[in-house]
Amino acid sequence: MNDFAHDTRSTLEKYMPLLLGLLTAWLAGRALKKIFWTGFGMYWALRASGIHF
Repeated sequence: MNDFAHDTRSTLEKYMPLLLGLLTAWLAGRALKKIFWTGFGMYWALRASGIHF
């Protein structure tokens, strides 16, 4: 195997956990944002209909 392929593989192996962690955090953040806005909208819809918590 030549040096370029070996360097590329080691770089990929080095940064892959970081990239996967960032991707996971980004997706979790998007999911939490959607859950928040859904709950917020449901709260105000129920409040406007006369149901108060």
